[in-house]
Amino acid sequence: MQKTFVDQMGRDVVINYPPKKIISVVPSQTELLFDLGLDREIVGLTKFCIHPIEKFAERTKVGGTKKLNIDLIKALEPDLIIGNKEENTQADIEELAECFPVWMSDIYTLDDAMKTIGQIGELVNREPEAAYLNHLISAGFSDLKTLAAQHQVDKKVAYLIWRKPFMAAGKNTFIDEVLMINGMSNVIMESRYPEVSLAELKTANCEMLLLSSEPYPFSEKHIAEIQQELPDTKIQLVDGEMFSWYGSRLVKAVQYFFEFQKQLY
Repeated sequence: MQKTFVDQMGRDVVINYPPKKIISVVPSQTELLFDLGLDREIVGLTKFCIHPIEKFAERTKVGGTKKLNIDLIKALEPDLIIGNKEENTQADIEELAECFPVWMSDIYTLDDAMKTIGQIGELVNREPEAAYLNHLISAGFSDLKTLAAQHQVDKKVAYLIWRKPFMAAGKNTFIDEVLMINGMSNVIMESRYPEVSLAELKTANCEMLLLSSEPYPFSEKHIAEIQQELPDTKIQLVDGEMFSWYGSRLVKAVQYFFEFQKQLY
């Protein structure tokens, strides 16, 4: 039967329900679909949708999140495509939406992420599974917030996502909220993902600089390079998936942050 859903950009999306041929073009949402119990329904994903790895190997790769292979997607004839406003390009999504139902998320907060999990659960007929994931995420992140408050964590941090030029996660991002929940205050006041200099971080009294594993793969050699400019700042490599993947990876992120917080107090 046909069923109409409203996506997070306010668009009506009419699908054959439940969908049997799904393409996900966002890594965290792809992992969510598998964790909701879908399998063969997922016919295509991006080259960055690496979790779970055994499922990734079996599926058709439809390009990268920012550069989708439109012709290949059309050949797969999906009855639902799931994307994200920030991750995917407007031109790709608009072209695909002319041919197929495309449901888009738009996520800035933990509440947005949980709302998305619930809505995708409805889309694919997995509402109980989605509700259970949200229960675990809500309880876990509530405990993390309580723990940070109990230990009076208040660490001034910056979170770098790119090098040459250095770019940081600023306000109005999912990463910023994750930092805040765990007792860290972001010294980057600009919105979204501004370019920053190490001199600016020094002026902002950045106590701890987090180097993400994605989208730029920071490594130990970058710690040494940056430490010369910021000798008084603690610099640490972090798992970018835990800070920025807003699907079922958040369940695993809870344990990650329980351990991570121990070095903040």
